[in-house]
Amino acid sequence: MAAKVDWAKYLEEQEKQEKLLANKVSEIEVSNNDSEAQKAGGDASSEDGPDHFSPAEVSLLQKIIRKGLVESKCDIEIQRQDPNSPLYSVKTFEALHLKPNLLKGVYEMGFNAPSKIQETALPTLLADPPQNLIAQSQSGTGKTAAFVLAMLSRVDPTKHYPQVLCLSPTYELAIQTGEVAAHMAKFCPEIELKYAVRGEEMPRGTKITEHIIIGTPGKVLDWGIKFRTFDLSKITVFVLDEADVMIATQGHQDQCIRIHKCLDRKCQMMFFSATYDQDVIEFAEVIVSNPLIIRLKREEESLDNIQQYYVKCANKQEKYDAVTNIYGTVGVGQAIIFCHTRRAANWLAEKMTKDGHAVAVLTGDLTVEQRIAVLDRFRNGQEKVLITTNVLSRGIDVEQVTIVVNYDLPVDINGKPDCETYLHRIGRTGRFGKRGIAINLIDSSEAMLICQSIEKHFNRKIKYLNAEDSDEIEKIGA
Repeated sequence: MAAKVDWAKYLEEQEKQEKLLANKVSEIEVSNNDSEAQKAGGDASSEDGPDHFSPAEVSLLQKIIRKGLVESKCDIEIQRQDPNSPLYSVKTFEALHLKPNLLKGVYEMGFNAPSKIQETALPTLLADPPQNLIAQSQSGTGKTAAFVLAMLSRVDPTKHYPQVLCLSPTYELAIQTGEVAAHMAKFCPEIELKYAVRGEEMPRGTKITEHIIIGTPGKVLDWGIKFRTFDLSKITVFVLDEADVMIATQGHQDQCIRIHKCLDRKCQMMFFSATYDQDVIEFAEVIVSNPLIIRLKREEESLDNIQQYYVKCANKQEKYDAVTNIYGTVGVGQAIIFCHTRRAANWLAEKMTKDGHAVAVLTGDLTVEQRIAVLDRFRNGQEKVLITTNVLSRGIDVEQVTIVVNYDLPVDINGKPDCETYLHRIGRTGRFGKRGIAINLIDSSEAMLICQSIEKHFNRKIKYLNAEDSDEIEKIGA
C-alpha cells in the first residue's frame, strides 16, 4: 500500500515555498504547467530500450481504441455513506426526463440504452439536490458520456457565465471530452463551451461568458485565479476526469486542490478514474465529500479458449520467417504482434510491408494524429496486422483479432517474466468467447526460461510448434 499523502498539508507547504521565493526574487516569469511536457508526440527513450508511454498517452489511446467497440458487460459495485437512502437506476434515457434536444443528441451519438455505469451514475448525477460521485472504470464503459450528459443538463443557458468546470490532465484528453460534449449538445446551440488549454488566450480584462469550461489545470488556474476571467465561486458542477493520470502528472495535484479551494461548498463534485489505488482514494477524499462510489468490476481475462504455442528461432530472420509462415498459413482475421522495442517493431513492419502484407505499426515515436489514424485503419480492417509495443497490451477489443504473436516475450524492468502483461497481451485474442491463438517466438535459452515460467505461473501448457511445417500450422487454425 502506498504511503498516505496529506494533500492539504502538501499544498500548504508548496504555497509557503512559493511565498518565500517571491520575497527573494522581484520578477519571476511563472511557466504555465499546462501539460506541455505531456504532448503525445515522441519521447526520448532509446529505440533499443522498452517503448515508454506516459499515463496520459495510454489513457488517450484507450479512449480512441474503445470508440464504438463492444460494450463491457461487467457488474458494478456501489458504496454509499447512507445505505438507507434510495438508490435509483434507469434502463432507458427517457427515464431521466432530459430536455428533448439533449435526448435527441444522445440518440444522435448512437447511444440506444444506458451502459452499466450510466444506469446508476446518471440518476445520481441528475438528482436534486445534487449528489457527489466518485466513479472508477476503464475506458469504453460510458463514463465520459455520463458526466458530459450531467454537465449539459445542469447548465442554465440564461446565465452568461461559466457554471460547469471539467479538468483533464492534458490538452489531448480535454479535446476528446470537448468533442463528446459538442456532439451531445448538437441540438442545444444555446449551451456554449470554452476550452481552457494551450493555444487559447483571453485578452486582459475580459470575462468568459460561455457556460462550460473544459481545460487543463494550469490554464484554468491562470484564468480563474491569476487573471480572474471567470468566477470560480459561481461554478455549480466540478468534474475531475482521469484522476489517476492527474496524480501521475507532475504539478497537477496541487493545481487541482487550489482550484477546488475556490469553489463553493455546494458545488457538485464528480471524480472519475480508471484505477482506484490508494493514492487515488486519498486524493479523492480531499476533492469529494460524502460521495456515492461506483466501481466497475474488471473483466477477468481467461486463457481457457486460447491455444498457446512456442516456436524456436535461431535469429531475427527465423523469427520473421515464423511470423510470415504462420500468418500466411492460418486463415486469420486480424493479428497483433507485440515487440519489446521500437527498433524491432519498425524493422518488422518495414520487412512485412515489402513482402506485400497490409501492416500497421504503433510505437511511441508517432504523433497523436498518426496513432489515431493507425488505430482507425486497423479497427476498420484496412490493415490485417498491427505491430505494436506494450501500450496496447490492455484495453483493445477488436472482435476480428484471432491471433497474437509475442515477437518478444514480456519482461519487467529487471528482465523477469511479466506474467500480467502476458495475460493481457494474449487476451487480445479469444475475445467474446471465441477461440484464439497465441504464438511465442523463442530465440534464446533466456527466452525459453521466461516461457517456462509463464507456463508454470498460469498452469497452462504452451505447446511446441514447428513453424516450418505447414501441415502442423494448418492444424492449429482448423
